[in-house]
Amino acid sequence: MPSKAHLQEAANQDQFAAETERFRRELLAHCYRMVGSAHDAEDLVQETYLRAWRSYAGFEGRASIRSWLYKIATNVCLTALEPRRIRVLPSGLTGPYDGPDRPPSQVAPGEVSWLEPLPDRWIAPAADDPAAAVVARESLRLALIAGLQYLPARQRAILILREVLAFSAAETAKILGTTTAAVKSGLQRARARLAELAPEPEKLLEPTDQRARALLDGYIAAFERSDAGLLEQVLRMDATLEATPFREWQAGRVRCIHMLDAYVLGAPGDWRMIATTANGQPAAVEYYRDADGAFRANGIVVLAATATGVSRVIAFHDPALVVMFGFPDVLTD
Repeated sequence: MPSKAHLQEAANQDQFAAETERFRRELLAHCYRMVGSAHDAEDLVQETYLRAWRSYAGFEGRASIRSWLYKIATNVCLTALEPRRIRVLPSGLTGPYDGPDRPPSQVAPGEVSWLEPLPDRWIAPAADDPAAAVVARESLRLALIAGLQYLPARQRAILILREVLAFSAAETAKILGTTTAAVKSGLQRARARLAELAPEPEKLLEPTDQRARALLDGYIAAFERSDAGLLEQVLRMDATLEATPFREWQAGRVRCIHMLDAYVLGAPGDWRMIATTANGQPAAVEYYRDADGAFRANGIVVLAATATGVSRVIAFHDPALVVMFGFPDVLTD
């Protein structure tokens, strides 16, 4: 027969879960904004809940359960960020490639920490309020996440807590253990730095928009048919193309299409792609046919879809991401 202590602990665990589990998805998004890695964000949320459970008995309700969890999560992220290099995209390493025609060169393993995409299904429950879901997706766009990584960690936290999560200056100061004056100053500097990185954020189409889906379908068809001509109907004249773990990236539709046609598209049937969404943007899971004819996971490609075409293509060549997105590593059909 369970002891009274065991029964009380079980009751406390049930109460803890009832009060905290509803915040897990938004805390995952928060940790991802902070660190730029879906894998790391998962681990940091687990650490957040572990620390929260350990200190739950001492939680006296002087703050809301939500702000208490955000305080724990933010400080977990700040600690994790201290020894790490920032996560970047190829466009964060150098300017667009303008050299002789040749295949892109891979960065040596471990030389760069790459930004990772985030599966939309991780942070958007089906019953979400549509307006809130739009705001959440806009705060997870890849361009914004990439820009956030260049802010000092505490400035990054201040900007996210104030601008994305709408905590007051006083609440943010309490979460970070600082003063409201420091929060206001940090927010001003973070805004200025982010404006330098992305002066005019693009207006992207929602992934559910028919125009966005048509652009994604066109991109998929171009690969599966090995038809570079189809890309002319998808990419804007000023489109950019980058892919991890490659250093060089392309600017301008002509250069983007040439690089894909010369070194990537291959023969009809070499590629298989499945539509999905990532970071509130249309995306596709990529499979490439190997020498045995099997379609093996290659990575994830994310499109920045606008009313005038795709302005940016970012491919993440990492088979582990395919599994993370909930797809098999080998297609069987």
